[in-house]
Amino acid sequence: MTINDVGCRAGGRVDPAVALFHSLSDGTRLAIVRRLAGGEARVADLVGELGSAQSTISAHVACLRDCGLVQGRPEGRQVFYSLTRPELLDLLASAETLLAATGNAVALCPNYGTDTGTEESV
Repeated sequence: MTINDVGCRAGGRVDPAVALFHSLSDGTRLAIVRRLAGGEARVADLVGELGSAQSTISAHVACLRDCGLVQGRPEGRQVFYSLTRPELLDLLASAETLLAATGNAVALCPNYGTDTGTEESV
């Protein structure tokens, strides 16, 4: 799996906001960011906690690093990753607030939603 496979780099010019949100649009990358919000971690830690293959986690961490959202701190033969900007946590908190305010309506979006066709009774 390459960085292109996980969708980090796109050909041509991309609006920076589009690139930022695209870098966070993958569930695994978002899970990594959420995990790193709690403190630094090694790829091995992320593999164990997220249950994905090492190559997958490494590719997603590389994507986030290339986008400037994650940085590595080498210690011996290990690298500990952390978030580079605390503003990223503010962005995620704002997204959660927006989702709560809209009743998660984006999940029902016919283009990008996660609705599986089952309806919950209110």
